[in-house]
Amino acid sequence: MDDRRSIGAAERHRHAAPRRSGASRLAITLVLTACYLAAEVVGGIVSGSLALLADAGHMLSDVAALALSLVAMRIALRPPTARRTYGYHRAEILAALANGAALVAIAALIVREAVERLGHPQDVRAGLMFAVAAGGLLVNLVSLALLHRDRDAGLNLRGAWLHVLTDALGSVQAMAAGALIAVFGWRWADPLASILIALLVAYSAWGLVRDSVSILMESVPAGLDAEELGRAVRVIDGVAGVHDLHVWTITSGFVSVSAHVHAAPGREQAVLAAVRTLLADRFGITHSTIQVEPAPPPQPIR
Repeated sequence: MDDRRSIGAAERHRHAAPRRSGASRLAITLVLTACYLAAEVVGGIVSGSLALLADAGHMLSDVAALALSLVAMRIALRPPTARRTYGYHRAEILAALANGAALVAIAALIVREAVERLGHPQDVRAGLMFAVAAGGLLVNLVSLALLHRDRDAGLNLRGAWLHVLTDALGSVQAMAAGALIAVFGWRWADPLASILIALLVAYSAWGLVRDSVSILMESVPAGLDAEELGRAVRVIDGVAGVHDLHVWTITSGFVSVSAHVHAAPGREQAVLAAVRTLLADRFGITHSTIQVEPAPPPQPIR
């Protein structure tokens, strides 16, 4: 008996609902970030602060990343087609991977620029630098508040949230550097703080890239043991064996299972119902493809 269920409308709605609400807040964040990007460029030029211009460059990458995330979310909401039977859910994972890779590149550029500035510190208008950075921090805090509730709704939204978080840390770094330069004249404080921020950016990005690649490679989701799942199915009354068991993630929070289950004669329907119930109640998996087969005949003793 081959149970090859497609993704039903209710299933799609369950995964799409939080993403729709997240998309609205993401759009507001995109507008706020794009508006303040122009202010940071002007402030960096007027103050002579390379740190502000670097942070503006980071904010430009944020605008691109947020736009990419928003487009990916819109694409992911499209229904399945005859050619793409799982729909477009993986668009979000591809966007998350791109955002993670961009964060790694940004971290490398920040470190390179910071090392050069350590050898050749530059004079800046510290007061203006501090004020512009403070405004950037305020915008980033508002954006973080908007995205906070949805940051765990998927890797794509988490990537967008991380971009805004690292930009907020960049604003804090620019403020701290401006204050130290104004009070103590420590021009090296700016590049040193930049290196520390870059390390945090790289650490956050690595987790995003790792999780994205894991989903694209169809690895068993974190926190779920495929061997334990197989053992749980085998002890169901009427199950004679399990093989070709696969567990993977279609998109963040959307886990799927397929397996061939051997059932005792006359127990096929009962076994199928019991396996589905086990997967839903114990493992939280509601999308499964279970093929129930007759138990193989016992091998003769030689």
